[in-house]
Amino acid sequence: MSFLKAEWNNLAMINYEVNPEILKKYVPNGTELDLWNGKCYVSFIGFLFEKVRVLGIKIPFHSDFEEVNLRFYVRRFENGTWKRGAVFISEIVPKFAISFIANTFYNEHYSTLPMKHKLSVNENLREFIYQWKVNNKWNTIQVETEKNAVEIEPNSEAEFITEHYFGYNKVNENETIEYQVTHPRWQQYKVIGNTSVIDFEAVYGKEFAFIKDLEPSSVFLAVGSAITIEDKRKIKL
Repeated sequence: MSFLKAEWNNLAMINYEVNPEILKKYVPNGTELDLWNGKCYVSFIGFLFEKVRVLGIKIPFHSDFEEVNLRFYVRRFENGTWKRGAVFISEIVPKFAISFIANTFYNEHYSTLPMKHKLSVNENLREFIYQWKVNNKWNTIQVETEKNAVEIEPNSEAEFITEHYFGYNKVNENETIEYQVTHPRWQQYKVIGNTSVIDFEAVYGKEFAFIKDLEPSSVFLAVGSAITIEDKRKIKL
């Protein structure tokens, strides 16, 4: 049985090219940074986590909520093939129980903050807004997209960002947690406007404050789908 079944929907993905040296201390042992055309990325993602069931059980008042996370990309060579995965620097949700489960069982980096969202559609476009409050100030991901979904192009940056099917977390210098995420290939809504306002220093600390001065390398909206998170395994090195 899968550890978790849910849907990840309407994933607003804001992607930045960064110096890989910044991320090296976060790279779990047994993995290495995964680059696209020699470029190292972090992604800032807001989405809806819906229809959540843990070990097949629906938790009251915890089945639908927002999430915002900051992640980067790694790969692990095993049994003759590369496994491509993500490492989460920060994950924000509005439900304490979700933070507790993820941090306790998967060594994640969840925190709990007030959050809200608004989704709207008219005859010409879609608008997606995700917000979370830090120090009594609302941070906002806000993008407008074309109305109709299109395929994510093969060998594109968007394919690289979305096609990572493992999660890796650093426990210590000798142990890494690995888990598998399953979902079908996603479509995307092409973004035509990005008016996000994020206080990176307040949310992520001085180490990531520099992101405010960067232009995103890309912004797109993945439609999302049903997903599963399979039970973890520990890699001892």
